[in-house]
Amino acid sequence: HVQLVESGGGSVEAGGSLTVSCTASGFTYSTHCMVWFRQAPGKEREGVATIDVNGSKTYADSVKGRGTNSQDNARNTLYLQMNSLKPEDTAMYYCAASKRFCIVAKLPDFAYWGQGTQVTVS
Repeated sequence: HVQLVESGGGSVEAGGSLTVSCTASGFTYSTHCMVWFRQAPGKEREGVATIDVNGSKTYADSVKGRGTNSQDNARNTLYLQMNSLKPEDTAMYYCAASKRFCIVAKLPDFAYWGQGTQVTVS
C-alpha cells in the first residue's frame, strides 16, 4: 500500500524556520521524482522543490536560497527546511511522487500524494 505522510507543519513568525517531513511507504521513493508542492487558498498548486532519481535538486524561485530539500533513505523520509519564512509561504505543503523524471513530469504524472501539512507564517 503506497503512502506518503507529511508532518512538521505549524505556525511560525515571519523570519523563522520550519522543517516539514514526508515519509514514504509501499514504494521506493529513490526511484521516483519527488516534489514538494504547496497550495495557498485561491492559488494554483506550486512545485517548490524537487529531488530527482539521480539526486539532483531544484527549487522554485520563490524559495530559492531559503529552502533546502534533503532525504534520509534509511527512514524513507524527505525533508524540506524553510528559512526566513514570509507570510506568502503560508500554504498547505504536499509531497508527491512520479515515476517520470522531474524534468519532464507534469502534474498529472504524480500518482502518489500525501494529505498535506499546513504551514502558516504571520
